[in-house]
Amino acid sequence: MHRDHLPLAARREAASQQRVIEGFALRTWLAGTIAVVTAAIVFAYSRDVQLALIALVGGATATVIARSIGDNDLADIEAGGEGESSLELAPVLEAILDPVVMVRDGRVIAANGPARLLLGQHIIGEDVRTAIRHPAASDYLTMSPADRGDAPIELVGLGAQDRRWQMRATETAPGTQIVHLLDQTGQHAAERMRVDFVANASHELRTPLSSILGYVETLSDEAGDDPAIRRRFLGIVFDEATRMERLVEDLMSLSRIEAEKFRLPSTTVDLAVLAIEVHEALRHSRGARGEDVVLRIGEDVPPVAGDRVQLSQLLHNLIGNAMKYGRAGTPVTVTLKTGSRDAVLLQIEDESEGIAPEHLPRLTERFYRVDAGRSRSLGGTGLGLAIVKHIVERHRGRLDIASVVGTGTRVTVTLRAAER
Repeated sequence: MHRDHLPLAARREAASQQRVIEGFALRTWLAGTIAVVTAAIVFAYSRDVQLALIALVGGATATVIARSIGDNDLADIEAGGEGESSLELAPVLEAILDPVVMVRDGRVIAANGPARLLLGQHIIGEDVRTAIRHPAASDYLTMSPADRGDAPIELVGLGAQDRRWQMRATETAPGTQIVHLLDQTGQHAAERMRVDFVANASHELRTPLSSILGYVETLSDEAGDDPAIRRRFLGIVFDEATRMERLVEDLMSLSRIEAEKFRLPSTTVDLAVLAIEVHEALRHSRGARGEDVVLRIGEDVPPVAGDRVQLSQLLHNLIGNAMKYGRAGTPVTVTLKTGSRDAVLLQIEDESEGIAPEHLPRLTERFYRVDAGRSRSLGGTGLGLAIVKHIVERHRGRLDIASVVGTGTRVTVTLRAAER
């Protein structure tokens, strides 16, 4: 039957239902729009991803609640059940990569996959203080939203002893809050590495600087009148200043390489020609030890896609290390050949005391030395292998270090061949 043929009361009822449906649709659209706009504004002004994410989830929650008004789901929510609103919110939560938990009246009513993976699959329905098993979290979640404010807290040891999380809880409706956990483990490690790097760099610069100041002070006294003492002390000052210069150059090199690490080199470099050039330079600059370098280049070694300056530095660092730490008079063998799948393999082998297995994973750390005293006496800055690692990473290559105590060390660099 056509709507116009319905009795007046029925038509009024149908019109009323239509207005209700349109009202629900309007509320849903408004809530969703407000959520997106709020999240964008929060991020634009604060650059706080966590706050923006909570604003977005809060808006999504409001959208679900708007759709639920007037139906049986609201009664189910008030009765303490999950209701369809939690189910409708699930796709929104699952789209978030960080652990997110929705809490109502102190109990978990929804959690995304990352949250269940971190806290357990059983947390739905649990007291949130039991679900997030951490003393600081319990104290934080017990506080009223007004008392705790918007500041997040740090949870150390949640999930694993070395994990660090930033937790923030935001009330989206009376009795309802979104708890967001942001993994800060990597950021904390990076910050710790930065602090250690600054401390180590300061120490490495301060040591020769203190030596220079001490000798200059001595030279300014009566001892400086002795030509022999003056000559010897000035030689030491020159050596220490040179050491500082090398360190500053390595620090600047490392900074430049890190600044370009996301820019893939595209220049075609003939690594065989470059290896010959570096070999000749080292032979003339290292005296008798330079004669111990043996260069073996395979047939038809293809050129590589790379940065010529950085690859030259890589060769200088690796061959120079082998010359410094290898036994005097023993060969340093540099091999360049074609590997599988058109890869180019560069191998540098020395005959030395070798490196114990426990040191191998840390060799490419900045300022890490197996024997700090010997390294400094040989002119090492502690940055050579760190620079090599970053060069290899920028070239999307691979660095392998193998060593046998009492026999020697072999370093292998795998680089991609240039497209032909």
